[in-house]
Amino acid sequence: MLLQTLIDFLEPVNLAQLSNDEGFKDTQLGKHIAVYDEELPDISRADMVLVGCGEMRGAGLQFTNTGSPDAIRSEFYKLFHWHTEVNVADLGNVKCGATLQDSYAALRTVVQELIEQGKKVVIIGGSHDNTFGQYQAYGAMNKIIDAVCVDSRIDLDMDSVLSADNFLVELFTGVPNHLKHYTHIGFQSYFMHPQMLETIDKLGFDCYRVGKVKEAIEEMEPPIRNSELFSFDIAAIQNAHAPANYVTPNGFNGEEACTLLQYAGMSNTCTSIGIYGYIPEQDQHQLTAKQISHMLWYVMDGINKGKQEASLDNRNEFDEFTIAFGEVETAFLRSKRTGRWWMQLHDGKYAACSYHDYLTASRNDIPERWMRAVERS
Repeated sequence: MLLQTLIDFLEPVNLAQLSNDEGFKDTQLGKHIAVYDEELPDISRADMVLVGCGEMRGAGLQFTNTGSPDAIRSEFYKLFHWHTEVNVADLGNVKCGATLQDSYAALRTVVQELIEQGKKVVIIGGSHDNTFGQYQAYGAMNKIIDAVCVDSRIDLDMDSVLSADNFLVELFTGVPNHLKHYTHIGFQSYFMHPQMLETIDKLGFDCYRVGKVKEAIEEMEPPIRNSELFSFDIAAIQNAHAPANYVTPNGFNGEEACTLLQYAGMSNTCTSIGIYGYIPEQDQHQLTAKQISHMLWYVMDGINKGKQEASLDNRNEFDEFTIAFGEVETAFLRSKRTGRWWMQLHDGKYAACSYHDYLTASRNDIPERWMRAVERS
């Protein structure tokens, strides 16, 4: 499919409205983003392609389209442009369909086309169940993926009629299934039935409680680096840092949310990022829109850092450590450029890991990340 045919699924951005007819300064992002305002821009050099999706029916809201993507854009475009090596394009908003399934299909079509063109797609706005349309793009390509979700809850509530509360059921059990591994970051225990966590563990998936993540957020970089799909629900952010999140006063602070998005930007594997759950009517002083705009800025920062990374084939750019733990001998690689770590699995392939995993192995203990990766392979 040619990019031009995506016009049927997209609505342009009103640049004049975003800037209040004042335009943007040369130093602001709004002057440096290739925007679909009248005609589709050339995205051949784009490292990051922004797509709005205001579909909210999955959360039980009767209106089909919100101004959430544009509210986020109006803050994002005002930020200063630091990353001159990172090219960003904005293809406007995905049109809402007659039904919720139609909207998923439209989002799937747009995301699939952009991924096939080698782009990192960033979706903003809409309820968290739009992750399903994001996921379907990989199914359409028959690609088996790792997925990461950041949320205060695990959306497997079978008692709810809302897609936003149970869309993970389809990701986990749908046929054909294209989910190799799932990692959940930032759940809050008091929202979760204990047996649900047991079910997740039996499936071989990984779940990290918000408190554990906050203690060592750098441990979340490897699973995000390994993933193709990254989805973030603003319900994972404290109300104080994202007033539009009325679900809980607890969760990640703004800086931690930005760090997780930076990790997603750094990953060469992660090809789609969704930031969902923003309802402008629930915001105060546009603080949540500002928070999301900062998260987008950190995606760019991550892309910029990721460009500095060498290929694993270029071993001169890595320090290599051979370690025996248990009855296993394996290799760990540390990038000389970024300091990131990889570990060799039993099949010879390398998976992202952390310095903590290396230290665990050096004590002759089996790193849990290594063991679970081997179990899945």
